Amino acid sequence: MLGYAVRRLLQMIPILVGTTFLIFALVFALPGDPIASLSPDRPLPPSLVNAIRERYHLNDPLITQYWYYITDLARGNFGVDFHNRPVADLLAARWPVTLQLALTAWLMKIVIGVGLGFWSGLRHGRAADHFALGFTVVFLAVPGFVVAMGAQWLFGFQLHLVPVVGIEAGWPMAFLLPALVMGLESSAGLSRLTRTSLVEVLRSEYLRTARAKGLSPGRVIWGHALRNAIIPVVTYLGLSLASMMGGAVVIEYIFNLPGIGGLMVNSLALQEGTVVVGVATVLVLVYLLFNLLVDLSYGLIDPRMRND
Repeated sequence: MLGYAVRRLLQMIPILVGTTFLIFALVFALPGDPIASLSPDRPLPPSLVNAIRERYHLNDPLITQYWYYITDLARGNFGVDFHNRPVADLLAARWPVTLQLALTAWLMKIVIGVGLGFWSGLRHGRAADHFALGFTVVFLAVPGFVVAMGAQWLFGFQLHLVPVVGIEAGWPMAFLLPALVMGLESSAGLSRLTRTSLVEVLRSEYLRTARAKGLSPGRVIWGHALRNAIIPVVTYLGLSLASMMGGAVVIEYIFNLPGIGGLMVNSLALQEGTVVVGVATVLVLVYLLFNLLVDLSYGLIDPRMRND
């Protein structure tokens, strides 16, 4: 298991380099001059413009700029923005909001998606299964921003149950509505995956053998079926938590939450390339870390995988 973990960590290095270079190149290709956005009302003196461009290596070729960035990143330095504020400090200030939102939405996703998936899987072909199918189709088809604005209108403006914007109410009240929207939107796919995995396991040969040996239905379901059906679900859940942190951009904008999603949107508008790349790099690192943790968790769920 230790050797497998070390190999996966080494495999993460070229993936990190490749993804960060792609992100860096896309930011580099954005039209416009980022220096001009610093003073939109009055042009900056040419001497100051040249000094800023030299300070941030904006006159250098793409590959040179990226080399400066990746070498700083290897030392734990995410750089500074055009106001000389460390990007790491900006991320540290915004990260708790995104993390609270993502974790709350993820827990709601587990409760709704896994619960509904197991419920429909154990009642395959019955009315409950058809209801779950209709539920998932609705939330797979309706765009997330439509669900978000509908939830704001119903639960915020009509019923006055929860705040609709900002984090003044604190956790959990300020995060319940945006987390519910994220959880409902993403639980549809999880529900279908859980249901399909459980149905396939219930049809397997070894479960028929277990029933033939006289094991009780509860032991067959809870001791054998669910344990094997949960393996693909764990993979999906582990990676979905990381993707939720990156996918919170729209939700944070709609609900006016000061997370890293809002930071990225504002930085894109101001062409703060260092901040955009820093946010994207952190999200890539989080995704790779969760991918590693998911792979290592297989050995805990199914001991047969420890030797793979």
